[in-house]
Amino acid sequence: MFERRRWGWLRAWTVLVVGGGVCGCPTRAPPRGPEVVKQALPHTSLATAWSSAGAPEGGIQDGWLATFQDEQLQALVAEALGHNPDLRSASARVDQASAMLGVARAGLLPTVDLQGKESIGFGQGLEGVLRGIEISAGWEVDLWGKLRYRRNAARETLAAAEAEFEFARQSLAATLAKGWLLATEAHLLQGIAVERVRMGEELVQLTTTRLQVGVISEHELALAQANLDSYRDTVKQLELTRVQAVRAVELLAGRYPSGTLEPRGTLVELPGPVPAGIPASVLERRPDLMAAERRVAAAFNHVQEAKAARLPSLRLTGAVGLVDSDVVVLKETLTNPTGGVAAGLLAPLFHGGALAAQVRARTAEQEAALGAYASAALRATNEVENALTSARVLGERRVILERAVAEHARALELLNVDYRVGKVDLLALLQQTLLADAARVALLRVRSEQLIQRINLHLALGGGFSVPAEPKPDAK
Repeated sequence: MFERRRWGWLRAWTVLVVGGGVCGCPTRAPPRGPEVVKQALPHTSLATAWSSAGAPEGGIQDGWLATFQDEQLQALVAEALGHNPDLRSASARVDQASAMLGVARAGLLPTVDLQGKESIGFGQGLEGVLRGIEISAGWEVDLWGKLRYRRNAARETLAAAEAEFEFARQSLAATLAKGWLLATEAHLLQGIAVERVRMGEELVQLTTTRLQVGVISEHELALAQANLDSYRDTVKQLELTRVQAVRAVELLAGRYPSGTLEPRGTLVELPGPVPAGIPASVLERRPDLMAAERRVAAAFNHVQEAKAARLPSLRLTGAVGLVDSDVVVLKETLTNPTGGVAAGLLAPLFHGGALAAQVRARTAEQEAALGAYASAALRATNEVENALTSARVLGERRVILERAVAEHARALELLNVDYRVGKVDLLALLQQTLLADAARVALLRVRSEQLIQRINLHLALGGGFSVPAEPKPDAK
């Protein structure tokens, strides 16, 4: 009779363990979307449209990388995604969060252990060996949701890590694209300086000839030579800038920074305007804001976990095993298999205020997460507004500078003719050359900055990019 009761209790305990998921109070859902915005920005209302003009209406678009129509840039981004060490670290953090979720999930399940025993007794005629094997199991009934809140927090932490990894990918693509543009800009600026060196050499030759025939003084020849050396120095400075920019791109791509990557010979054309949506759509799309929202949810679950830890906990245990002994007295009294079940209720009474302090600490973490979300949200909207304003102003400047470059080029051409026939002195020609160069450099930098601000706008909007997939080998 005793054996049947014991095994009956063990079967009942097993059924309770397997069906334990139906026990306990339901968990509370963390704040989401608009509720997080309301809690994080109680004194700030999002605009229904962007204050800065310059973007057509419509939803945010993905695939911005392809709009630059630069196959070499796309190849560099694909290379960086596969080899950049910082991205590798972000990927490892996702794996770490995934493993911690597995640990939290395991806390909801029973534990089963196998234990082997062997002991030697002495004295009172009990000399001999007592040996046995036992399988034990334990399970904490999640009455108040403590373990489920812990699991939910780990799940939200994993979602935050995945979103941060995606934002790291987008940031890497944007940073590399901007670095590629700066390398191209430095290459083109060096080209302008090289042109001026050639012009300066021609000018020195012309000035030398005019000095030989007695038309000018040695002062003009010295001035022409000094101007040529200044151009040569500028070429060297821009060579260093170009190499450093190229090395920065190589570093992002995961290459050794040799400085041998060859930049483009021209800047790509600015793609057409892109829709910017509304501020609320940015908060829903940007991976870093999605990660910040998930951090708020994880902190909420940690608060609930800390509150549940102050309530009683119930743990069920059970064991079954086999025992054998060389001792005759024990051998006659041993009954196999042995086993039993137990239930333990633990109610915290006094922990020196540690449990209450844990609740306060977790609550402060949630407030910090809300503050971080608010800061990220305001920063994101500011980045979009700045990119839109910059795009408008740069577009207006480009129109002005294009006219200025044409006018300065025409003036320099006429002045060259006048200098060759002796109507003007060398100083006037050099001054006009500097003005023409300054206009060309300014226009080049504005065009480059337009492209950089376009990239900033795509990143600020949360617009994803796409890299062409590697072609699959033909099936044999």
